[in-house]
Amino acid sequence: MITSDAIIWNAPNDPHPARAASQRSYSAVAKGDLEEWLTVYAPDAVLEDPVGPSMFDPEGKGHRGHDGIRAFWEQAIAPIATFEFTITDSFANPGSNTCANIGSIRTAFPDGSHTTTDLIMVYVVHDDGTVASMKAFWEPDRTMASFTKA
Repeated sequence: MITSDAIIWNAPNDPHPARAASQRSYSAVAKGDLEEWLTVYAPDAVLEDPVGPSMFDPEGKGHRGHDGIRAFWEQAIAPIATFEFTITDSFANPGSNTCANIGSIRTAFPDGSHTTTDLIMVYVVHDDGTVASMKAFWEPDRTMASFTKA
């Protein structure tokens, strides 16, 4: 369920549990609500954003459990002034526990500079609808190439 005006959803929008979890995740990030965001993720969840080694995860092993996900928030999300999500497509096979969303995220920094990240985000949920795994496929160099000064 989308609860933020910072999300443009131009994709299929049914109550698939993984799709709904992704929408709850985007909404919490857009609102800057860490505690709400953590409720979307299972206690044993693994978050890879981006998949593979990066400035947020030098070993490329993912952020594990609420402590790891909270640390990722502090490093990658907390410094951002605003997030704007545009989802252009979403694939979620009925009866599955997975969805893949295609879109972009515009991040603005406190000084007004911004970047845009084009990405694919894959969500896998447990039977209770909490996220077991989230993998975001994007390229840091492409995002940095979009950097625009204020």
